[in-house]
Amino acid sequence: MHPLLASGAISVDFDLTFLAQVVLFSTFIVVLKPLLFDPLLRVFEERERRTDGAKREAREMDERAGELLTRYEAEIEKIRREAGVERERLRAETMKIEAQIMAEARAETARILDDGKAKIAAEVARMRGELAAAQPALAAEIAASMLGREVRQ
Repeated sequence: MHPLLASGAISVDFDLTFLAQVVLFSTFIVVLKPLLFDPLLRVFEERERRTDGAKREAREMDERAGELLTRYEAEIEKIRREAGVERERLRAETMKIEAQIMAEARAETARILDDGKAKIAAEVARMRGELAAAQPALAAEIAASMLGREVRQ
């Protein structure tokens, strides 16, 4: 190991090359600042400004979208309520019509049944009348067939 490094002391020689390097570095900074650094900083600032503008615009669009969504949901809810009211109105109207049709059907059925019962009662009465009129002749015929001879009435 080098004795100067081992002791912890570092020695720097300042000669003309160091001075030339400092002068060249300073010249490059002075020359490059207006040619490279300033335009580059302006580009960075413009990009930051545009980014901020885009972010602000995105926030505004997001807020507008939120408002539109809220209005849309309110309109949908309003339409659902109106549809529910209309559905209930139609259901009530349908039930009323159904009850009217059922009442008419019951009345028609009752009328048909009454007509049928009346026809049956008339037919039964007619048959009873015929049977009552034919009863003496029938009794004589039955008696004649049992006695084996003709019976007079």
